[in-house]
Amino acid sequence: MAAQTPGIQQLLQAEKKAAERVADSRKRKNKRLKQAKEEAQEEIEKYRRQREEKFQETQANYLGTKGDQAKEVEEQTRRKISEMEMRVAKNKEQVLAQLFDLIFDIKPELHQNVRL
Repeated sequence: MAAQTPGIQQLLQAEKKAAERVADSRKRKNKRLKQAKEEAQEEIEKYRRQREEKFQETQANYLGTKGDQAKEVEEQTRRKISEMEMRVAKNKEQVLAQLFDLIFDIKPELHQNVRL
């Protein structure tokens, strides 16, 4: 029995070393997987930024910037307001004359429902 005990002890130690190596290998594997995942995420983010920049550049080329659009809307508004002011100035006297005619030229008439 004494001869078997050292053999069993050696087997137990070998099994313990193997378990440690397996655990160490798993830790390294998990660490590499985590690192690969982080690198992939960084690469994805970098690609997304590049595509976003290209999109913004293309959009600016075809549609113009927001400042250009705001200036254009402001200019259109100014033009429309000046056109309206010109029409008001042109037709003001005529409209006032028509209003005064309607107000001051009162023709008294009996209502159609009044019976005589």
